[in-house]
Amino acid sequence: MSGREVFQKMSGSLIRRRWPRLAAMALFTTVLWWGNPVRAESGPQPPCGAEPLPPFPTLEASPTVRVWNASDLGPDWKPPACTGWGASDSPTIVAVAARFRFTAGAGGLRRRMGAVSETKGMFYWSVTEKSWQKLILEAYALAGPDSNQRRPDFTADEIAEGRTLFFEQEDNLFGKAVYRVHIRSASTGRLVFEVENATTIRYLLLPLFETAQVQSIYYLEQEGADLWRYYAIARTSGRAAGLMAGHEASAINRAVAFYRHLTGIPTDREPPASR
Repeated sequence: MSGREVFQKMSGSLIRRRWPRLAAMALFTTVLWWGNPVRAESGPQPPCGAEPLPPFPTLEASPTVRVWNASDLGPDWKPPACTGWGASDSPTIVAVAARFRFTAGAGGLRRRMGAVSETKGMFYWSVTEKSWQKLILEAYALAGPDSNQRRPDFTADEIAEGRTLFFEQEDNLFGKAVYRVHIRSASTGRLVFEVENATTIRYLLLPLFETAQVQSIYYLEQEGADLWRYYAIARTSGRAAGLMAGHEASAINRAVAFYRHLTGIPTDREPPASR
């Protein structure tokens, strides 16, 4: 047996053992959510033309999170039309709804969204290690889809409706991957953007998620003075996505780190979303 064949055999065995954790990790990259996972009796519904599911909690309550696997959704389920998503194989979907206070307005949210490099060093609660661990090892904005096109963070003015932006991120489990961000809406009281992987996500050089198999959409809408509503929906597709069932805690703790970062909450504040 050649050295390459030995590597592929050993890598394949390791990936099979860690695949649920890898799938959960991929969801973090594009989703922000906080709370305990709750199985839902029907599919997710973003706040676009219908009552959202999960519904928005009160300001004092923790964000509401619901998780759907392919078996929960059924073979005839289709993504809500406003997502723009088509059908996919073995989807795992996570949706979160929340209310939060933010005094810096839409401009402040756009600045925090554009500050890609500030996600470096973000903490999350590791269920495996039972401790706070660094999640993002490196992150930077790109001038285009080429990972060699590093540039300073995006400014608030660059988070403008219709713009497409790129960033590269390295987390504590995967190698580096490039992500595409499209700004659907950016106004005084509303910010809607979508994110998807623009390059293949790999583990030990082997592909886990092909391009656009990790997707998410965020809806941030001002409800009153310093009061905002937040809704995020994320989907992973392909054979790795279907193996996340039973491992939602890992995805939640990674995602809550970015949610906290975006809203100005220390990412290692006790308690973690899930132990």
